[in-house]
Amino acid sequence: MRSSNPVFSRRGFGRDNGYAGFNTAPQAGGPAVATQANPYAQPTGNPYAQPTGNPYAQNPYAQQQQYGAPPQAPAAAGRMTIDDVVMRTGTTLGVLVVTAALAWALLPVDDANISRSYGIGIGAALIAMVLGFVQAFKRKASPALILTYAAFEGVFLGVISSIVDNRIADGAAMQAVLGTMAVFAGVLVAYKAGWIRVNRRFYGFVMAAALGFILLMAVNLLFAVIGGGDGLGFRSGALGILFGVIGIILGACFLALDFKQVEDGIAYGAPREEAWLAAFGLTLTLVWIYLEFLRLISILNSD
Repeated sequence: MRSSNPVFSRRGFGRDNGYAGFNTAPQAGGPAVATQANPYAQPTGNPYAQPTGNPYAQNPYAQQQQYGAPPQAPAAAGRMTIDDVVMRTGTTLGVLVVTAALAWALLPVDDANISRSYGIGIGAALIAMVLGFVQAFKRKASPALILTYAAFEGVFLGVISSIVDNRIADGAAMQAVLGTMAVFAGVLVAYKAGWIRVNRRFYGFVMAAALGFILLMAVNLLFAVIGGGDGLGFRSGALGILFGVIGIILGACFLALDFKQVEDGIAYGAPREEAWLAAFGLTLTLVWIYLEFLRLISILNSD
């Protein structure tokens, strides 16, 4: 399936990865069955599935008649597990947090040094963005690339968090961290309890909303560059608060898509190295939510 994150949107745990060989062929007097000895290959009664019977082959949210949990793949050596995802995600976030703490401590944001520190932070953000795009377009997850991305992203977050915390709102960084953790825990509980149903309609709605949100922010940035100030005002005042809340809600929806991605990858036997891809996607989403919280707190305190 695909997710909101660029890396997940480009390639999910699908047939091209070399482990979803669910080719089927019709038998006389019966439905299509798997030609390979795959114990969890599915029949093709699903109206969304291609003749292969693999629910990943065409539509990432196509389920059997009801949107239930995917059939569980038998345990196999070299396949991704939830422990793999947790460990890789923890490692990626750990690198990000360490570099953020170092940037906070070593790059002061007083009047004499704020320009230099801010420049370093923006440079680190641009490098992280490039590395993120490179990983998104790679066919395989690269742990070194993902960890390097996390390191540069951490430098940016450390600088921007220090600026907001020291010059705009005391304690804003900790509040943003707690808010991000609360959203993560809330979405995880809601997803596991079945309160959030990730299907084709949910996916389409989230992606359409995200596209509209990003386009509006791009237009606002363009007007800000041309005319100065805050452009169209989408990031300040009442509109800024509204769009901050919308951004956090979108981040929560991205988390649900990421959880579905991980769940299906485990269920259908994704290779263990794909856990790095899941860690990368989850990190992108958590950074999005954290920055939206930080921006919202800044607006509330500046007003």
